[in-house]
Formats: sequence, structure tokens, C-alpha cells
Amino acid sequence: MSERSKLPNVIFLDAVGTLFGVKGSVGEIYAEVAQRFGVVVPATTLNRSFSQSFRAAGMPAFGSTDRITRQRQEFEWWLAIATNTFQQAGVLEQFPDFAEFFAVLYAHFATADPWIVYPDVLPALKRWKQLGVPLSILSNFDSRLYAVLETLALADFFASVTISTEVGAAKPDPKVFAIALQKHNCLPSGAWHIGDSFEEDYQAAKAVGMRGIWLRRQ
Repeated sequence: MSERSKLPNVIFLDAVGTLFGVKGSVGEIYAEVAQRFGVVVPATTLNRSFSQSFRAAGMPAFGSTDRITRQRQEFEWWLAIATNTFQQAGVLEQFPDFAEFFAVLYAHFATADPWIVYPDVLPALKRWKQLGVPLSILSNFDSRLYAVLETLALADFFASVTISTEVGAAKPDPKVFAIALQKHNCLPSGAWHIGDSFEEDYQAAKAVGMRGIWLRRQ
């Protein structure tokens, strides 16, 4: 049996935490950008408050067919998280113009600067491409992902991208997996999904009949 015959019809991959991750920590990046605006706050403090704010925000799943509306919803969703993060850190009032700060912060995460591609990613993507296996992104991220994939030189590996803010459903919702599978005209049994979240990637993929692979990043 050839190596290709043992592989699926399509491999779906999560994005953040699977293909690439934040350099250092979110708190470090938030602190670095805040310092440009004259606000000094420890990264450890921001990491704690960000974690709480992010968990409380719910899933980023909007599904608006209007791109401009959807991008505004994405921006506002993250604005609420950032506002709560700095408010809990006790420094929100120190910003002369928080709206200006957040616009810079939000745009920063659409560039390559805050991200690092994990060293095992490119060899795996190149090998799967060599074997002729279609690859796809399936992520609870927002539309900045397209720019991030381009700037990290990853975009050309993927035949499709499915993100929660565009389809109105987020992992572990079965709907987002069904939409991604439809793009490849593939049954769940013919697909793998690889991701770093036990619940949102591994368990959710298995629940819809796909092969789930849990990537346990340190």
C-alpha cells in the first residue's frame, strides 16, 4: 500500500496554536504596544486579565454576508476584549486615546511581527503537498487570518480557508465542520482535522465522524 493511499482526502488544520503562535505572549505584545502610548504595565498582569476577558467574550461567530459589517463586528469583538483587559489591569484611564491605541494593536496582529511559525509546520505542509493531499484551514479566527497566512508565506499551501466569523459558527459546533467539508465535497470519514485544542479540535472532529488529531503544543 502506497503512502498516499493511507492518507485522507483532505486534511484540515487549525491556525493559531497549531500552525503558528504568538511570539512570547499576548501580554508581552499588548504591553509593548501600550508602552508606545506612554502606558507601562507588566506583561504578566496583562496575560492574566486577557485570559479572563477572552474566556468571557464567547465565540467569534457572526456570519454576516456583508464583508464590511463582518469586519466591523470582528473589530468590536476584539475591542471589547482589549478594553476589559486593560480595565482589569487598572490602566485603562492612562491612555490618552484608547481608540487610537487599539487601532494600532488590532492592525499589528494582521502582520507577521507578533507571530512565529512552529518549526515542524513547513516540513509537514511540504510533504503533504508533495503527496497531493489537499489542505485546508479550519479556525476560530477572524478575517485578518488571510493577511497573516500571506505574510507568513503559508497561504499557498491551502485550498480553502473556513473561519468562524465568516460562517456564523465556531468550533466545536458541528456546523463549521460541515461547511468546511462541503468545500471539498468530502465525507467526514475521509478527512482529518489537526489542532491544539482537545475540545474544539480533537473531540469536535471525532464527534462529526472525522479523524481528530490533538497536537499538544508546549
